[in-house]
Amino acid sequence: MATGPIVELHRNSGDWDEIVAEIVKLERKIFPKHESLATFFDQELRKKNSGLLYLDINGEVVGYVLYSWPSSLYASIAKLAVKEQWRRQGHGEILLKAAIEKCRTRKVSRILLHVDPMRTPALTLYRKQGFQVDTLIEGYYSSDRSAYRMYLDLDAN
Repeated sequence: MATGPIVELHRNSGDWDEIVAEIVKLERKIFPKHESLATFFDQELRKKNSGLLYLDINGEVVGYVLYSWPSSLYASIAKLAVKEQWRRQGHGEILLKAAIEKCRTRKVSRILLHVDPMRTPALTLYRKQGFQVDTLIEGYYSSDRSAYRMYLDLDAN
């Protein structure tokens, strides 16, 4: 498995526009329009309590995780995505672990996320990292697509 560094995107980074443009392009390709943050990505990242980690392999952004921590009570993983040709190689797991670690350093108690129950690889990844299903939210993504709300308590780890 080829691997590269996990990079945290900083607001004052010289390559901000380039990285955000690459991630927006990836976001549009992976997610349906109504689930995509592409039009709001730059705005989301400029919020005080949000962060983005991305995996750089030979200068290519192959995956990213967008998260926020509104308070010390909880953080939320809004997006986790890996380019199709780089999937099933452990990159999503590396990104998820890095985001969990960032939340841990911010003394967050719980991490929340939503996942389509039909996305078995994503569900398996989250469960492997200790996330548990809290509830099923009917119609979360659309009228015919629901989501599991999942959580990971960090004080227990």
